[in-house]
Amino acid sequence: MADDRSKRDFRDRNRISADEDYEVEYFAEQKGLTPDQVRQLIKTYGNDRGRLTEAAKSLRLS
Repeated sequence: MADDRSKRDFRDRNRISADEDYEVEYFAEQKGLTPDQVRQLIKTYGNDRGRLTEAAKSLRLS
């Protein structure tokens, strides 16, 4: 059955919540960082997933 486009899902998948441990831990595992490093990135760059991904790449290269 096709997706019903009239039903809106207001979850924001392009953001990472620093308050949700499972989101921080999942992102940390994906990017090879510690949860504390991810929380620090969120404090510095905000919670936009794209921006955090770019910051994580530069952090791993350093």
